[in-house]
Amino acid sequence: MGVTLRVDQEPICYVRPSAAGFTLIELLAVLVILALVAAFVVPSLGGGATLELKSAARSLAAGLRLTRNRALNDHRSTALALDVVKREFQLPGEQSARKLPKRIDIVLFTARSEQQSGERGSIRFFPDGSSTGGRITLSIDSLRYLVNVDWLTGRVRVIESVAEEAMGR
Repeated sequence: MGVTLRVDQEPICYVRPSAAGFTLIELLAVLVILALVAAFVVPSLGGGATLELKSAARSLAAGLRLTRNRALNDHRSTALALDVVKREFQLPGEQSARKLPKRIDIVLFTARSEQQSGERGSIRFFPDGSSTGGRITLSIDSLRYLVNVDWLTGRVRVIESVAEEAMGR
């Protein structure tokens, strides 16, 4: 006597192709919508001013370091000029000035010999790497960044500061 085994060919569950899941296009559309929302919401949270200020401080510090390197390489003194009213600085040997954002307040503290007027001044670097020294304070409201130049070594540092430190207290 033989045993006959019968296998059902019907599927265990029925899934319609339209209900199987999300398509790649639907997922991409959701990601695009989320990216657009993030692009408009994140800047309105106030992080834009912080990034703008930090970027300006780093740009100014990079210009100072470049000026110091030119003094070392060319074996002659060079200076970075800063106009606090126009909010721009000029590197030695460049025709055009580099702009800083208009909403940033700038205070320059430098050697008296480098003060050209109440609006303009410079920080000078010498062939041995030293400098006249100084401090440039960049601020938006209560947030401040200090760009310090050590007179002995010419070292340039960017420091995030609170209002009291920036005023020298």
